[in-house]
Amino acid sequence: MPLNLEDKKALVQEVNDVAAKAQSVVAAEYRGITVSQMTELRAKARGQGVYLRVIKNTLARRALAGTTFESVGPQLRGPLVLAFSKDDPGAAARVVKDFAKTNDKLVPTLVSIGGQVLPPKDIDRIASLPTREQALAQLMGLLKAPIEKLVRTLAEPQAKLVRTLAAVRDQKQAAGA
Repeated sequence: MPLNLEDKKALVQEVNDVAAKAQSVVAAEYRGITVSQMTELRAKARGQGVYLRVIKNTLARRALAGTTFESVGPQLRGPLVLAFSKDDPGAAARVVKDFAKTNDKLVPTLVSIGGQVLPPKDIDRIASLPTREQALAQLMGLLKAPIEKLVRTLAEPQAKLVRTLAAVRDQKQAAGA
């Protein structure tokens, strides 16, 4: 069913609001995907915090105008679904990549992160970005490592003394037995 002018304006505003706050966007061609498969994709996207929208390319160009993803507009061709990552930059790429593994009809056409448009082959690179929790865990590990090494270095002489005394005790007990 075609949208009237007010519905189109509301749709453009909704996508513009999401794009203004998003960290990355993935465009994928969905030609040949059934309604049940699209519903499954939408459910997976919602579970990962990804905003997924099927929108006409002319409306998408208007919606992306004034955002960091404005450079994506000229490259939108064919029936596309746009996936926006809100919190995690790699979430949309992971959702599209995982779904495309089992459904060959979903073909990623472009990836954009930080205003830079990347070819579809870079979806693997973006999908492998760590989540916020993983990045924080890696940072904490890096911050904690020097302190742990210092503590081990300071404790080693006492530990070596205890091991030496235990070896001497064991040797004396073996000689006395």
